[in-house]
Amino acid sequence: MKISLGTPRFDIVAIADTGSDLSWTQCKPCSQCFKQDAPFFDPSKSSTYRKISCSASQCIDLERTSCSTDHSCQYAVSYGDSSFSDGDLAADTLTLASTTGRPVAFPKTVIGCGTFNGGTFDEKTSGIIGLGGGQVSLISQLRTSVAGKFSYCLLPISQAGNSSKINFGSNAIVSGPGVVSTPLVKKSPDTFYFLTLEAITVGTKRIKFTGSSLGSEEGNIIIDSGTTLTLLPSDFYSEVESAMTSQISAKRIEGPEGLSLCYNAKDEFKIPDVTVHFTNADVKLKPLNTFIRVSDTAICFTFNPLDDVAIYGNLSQMDFLIGYDTQKQTVSFKPTDCSKN
Repeated sequence: MKISLGTPRFDIVAIADTGSDLSWTQCKPCSQCFKQDAPFFDPSKSSTYRKISCSASQCIDLERTSCSTDHSCQYAVSYGDSSFSDGDLAADTLTLASTTGRPVAFPKTVIGCGTFNGGTFDEKTSGIIGLGGGQVSLISQLRTSVAGKFSYCLLPISQAGNSSKINFGSNAIVSGPGVVSTPLVKKSPDTFYFLTLEAITVGTKRIKFTGSSLGSEEGNIIIDSGTTLTLLPSDFYSEVESAMTSQISAKRIEGPEGLSLCYNAKDEFKIPDVTVHFTNADVKLKPLNTFIRVSDTAICFTFNPLDDVAIYGNLSQMDFLIGYDTQKQTVSFKPTDCSKN
């Protein structure tokens, strides 16, 4: 996702993440940074950049902050894949492109200026855009301007290198034929977007979901654009996997570590239809959502077991226009060719 920071505007490409709140970018001077193609943001060049003090509510509201010797707020964030960023909590003007052609500026937006960062980031990105539901997330900060609405359309892996599009406000309303909507469930922590998964159908077999550590009833799964695979509690995953293997005639092979079910990519086989049944919304996945080529020889299932956790990851979301309405408390799905959207 492309945004601009500071005055004059400085362009940044960052990962849109619905599973975290703080937006941050790598900044000069950097004590440890991952490699990025684009130049680093230099806060000393922005006339509107201000560090946030330790006593400010934005610092107090954010978890894992500390105070530096100049009484400015230091943040520390980490993610499920062990990626992390530490640095200065600051406010600066954030600018988004607009459908009118004239960019829209949002002064005094709270951001992180990361000077100690690492993890699984590639060179194309410089940080994270936090689209979660917490106080410091971009959605919460822009709430009055965008009416709590945003949508995105994630490009398939084959389109790697191109940037997926994200919309805010009235442009983010997902409507028309093929749209299904499911309620957002308010739970703690408010960062996460909780949905209710009722079942998954593989081919002809419907497997009822009995719940996760998040609960057995409402709000039992998190939808997260920053997690790659769809992660399911181990017992439930086993049922889904056995339904899948019983309907595929190809030879099963050992895949890369971290992927449970793989087949020889040279074998031709039909991938069973998979439908994810959320409350009031049956989301029918395409083969590009359920299997991914990980090497010349291996094609692997994009669902994986993880203890008692349930997360609907981004491979399952590719080629869907997905709209979040935090006022109406709904998430909508529309099958879409995201390269044309």
